[in-house]
Amino acid sequence: MRKTAAIFASVLAVLLPMNLSAMQLDFPRNASLEGEKKTGHGSYLMPVSAWQNDRFDTILAEGEVIQQAWKISASGLTSLQILDPLKQQLTEAGFEVLFECETEACGGFDFRFETEVMSEPVMHVDLGDFRFLATQQTAGAQPEYISLLISRSQNAGYIQLMRVGAPTEAGALVTSAKNPALTTTQNPIEANPVSDLPLDRALDETGYFILEDLRFETGSSDLGAGKFDTLMKLASYLQNNPTRTVAVVGHTDAVGSLDANIALSKKRANSVMQRLVTELGVDKAQISAEGNGFLSPRSSNQTDDGRAQNRRVEVIVTSTQ
Repeated sequence: MRKTAAIFASVLAVLLPMNLSAMQLDFPRNASLEGEKKTGHGSYLMPVSAWQNDRFDTILAEGEVIQQAWKISASGLTSLQILDPLKQQLTEAGFEVLFECETEACGGFDFRFETEVMSEPVMHVDLGDFRFLATQQTAGAQPEYISLLISRSQNAGYIQLMRVGAPTEAGALVTSAKNPALTTTQNPIEANPVSDLPLDRALDETGYFILEDLRFETGSSDLGAGKFDTLMKLASYLQNNPTRTVAVVGHTDAVGSLDANIALSKKRANSVMQRLVTELGVDKAQISAEGNGFLSPRSSNQTDDGRAQNRRVEVIVTSTQ
């Protein structure tokens, strides 16, 4: 009987591998877990190439799926500053980097919306600054896959972690937060708010600019009448830089459904694009129009003032040279 039980236990261990020592990524002390989803046995299509020609290459990772969103409470962080120490931990643990990209090299707007991302406010992705890393570890009995999506806002850094592999010990987290707090003093950057820079300098130095003076008809996607100063300057910038391309991105507050707000924000962005092309003589090939709905707030949606700040149109440089 004991021999039979031992054989059964051995077979069960093969059929249901239990990884008691899954990769433990150490996050900075000022990181907090904002959301987590765990599936005992599932799958994840992990991107391993940029989004091109309406697709990207993927690896089908199967096993226990853990998805986490972390927030680092610190202003002025860069996405590279957040990613570098985590990537180093993975490579030192024997993980192979399958794919790594930054913003437009990933495929920009399309990559962000075609890959699996936890929703706001748990996970925030700045369309003008995000990085993605896909890795795998094949040394164990079952492959282990980890991907990281990194982004930031003015006041925080954001990390989404996807881990797929053998089941972890019950209740175990893939990550912990015990490293020293991550602040800008570790990797100082220029702190020039976009609103304090002229449009041309902002686009050249930071890659995006908020068109603060635009006004839309109430409840409409139609741009109001009049000559808006930021549009005049944007038209001049594009005409003086004929190889430069930009995306006009509309944003909304959080009132209403996501689908409706994405549709409205894209219509407003398209209205801005049409004004630039038809009235201000900008080459259509230099501009695209996108809508982000309420997925990238710059203030709280709990107040009238915050919602007003979130209703905006931004210009993001999409050319890489």
